[in-house]
Amino acid sequence: MYPKLSSTLSKIVFDEISEKRKEVLKILINYVKEKLIAKQEPLLSFICTHNSRRSQLSQIWAQTAAHYYGINVRCFSGGLEVTAFNEAAVVSLKRSGFKVESVGEINPKYNVYYAQESKPIIAFSKLYSDKFNPSESFASIITCDHADENCPFIPYSEKRILLRYDDPKIYDNTVLEEKKYDERSLQIASEMLYVFKKVKN
Repeated sequence: MYPKLSSTLSKIVFDEISEKRKEVLKILINYVKEKLIAKQEPLLSFICTHNSRRSQLSQIWAQTAAHYYGINVRCFSGGLEVTAFNEAAVVSLKRSGFKVESVGEINPKYNVYYAQESKPIIAFSKLYSDKFNPSESFASIITCDHADENCPFIPYSEKRILLRYDDPKIYDNTVLEEKKYDERSLQIASEMLYVFKKVKN
């Protein structure tokens, strides 16, 4: 992994994950374990309304954490509407040590790298049903309350997991923007690392 990203990961501790939250994460842990025991590749699709912040961060950190612990999974993201991968979230990932390249101007595609030899995680805003995402035998992981309330059923998803995160959007264009985006990103990072560490063990 890139040195700065490795440094970020090495500083993450699991002490701030509450027992109540760990019970929620256990559902995801068990799903991944069950798929691996059945010798099936877990497909994880993180979903929020606009596929611009929380679901994108979750996809990227989950794929990175899986690589970190040597777990073979594929992670995706989608939304109920198409917007764009939020620039503040992209910049937060860069601060954590990811290499990010963008292609296009309106709803650009981002190639996100966690290591020199890694294939890019391709990140852009899209519907959860986009052809880029899995269409069967996947877990849908709902990362926001709006998507939970407005999309209670994800077609062809074999498991629905509610994993809400507070939206850093409320801090856009404030003096707290950078701090709050980093906090949310690192919360997601710590929980995805926790998940795949448990899967590994």
